[in-house]
Amino acid sequence: MPRKDTFHDIVRRALEKDGWTITHDPLLLRYELGKLYIDLGAEKVLAAERDGQKIAVEVKSFLQNSTISEFYSALGQFISYRILLAEQYPEYILYLAVPLDTYTSFFATQLAQGIINS
Repeated sequence: MPRKDTFHDIVRRALEKDGWTITHDPLLLRYELGKLYIDLGAEKVLAAERDGQKIAVEVKSFLQNSTISEFYSALGQFISYRILLAEQYPEYILYLAVPLDTYTSFFATQLAQGIINS
């Protein structure tokens, strides 16, 4: 099983503080070559449920030198996880948790917004 991302526990505590109940840590996804775990950097998955809503959260720290490279890696994982999640846990919505400074700088760029919104 992969190691936890730097911000894994912080995200988990924030979800719990917001009233979510953690149901999986991590959320296991199976595919023909093995297993994947929704999560973060070394990646871990959080799945939570609130008011009948179910979410899966992939946590990424974006601590490396190249934000664009980390974005490409996170994007590839996110797309793969979204496909497997739709097949195995269709009631879950997938989210990507990133640090606020990364969100307000990189994720606010036209490139990132164009990719996110397409």
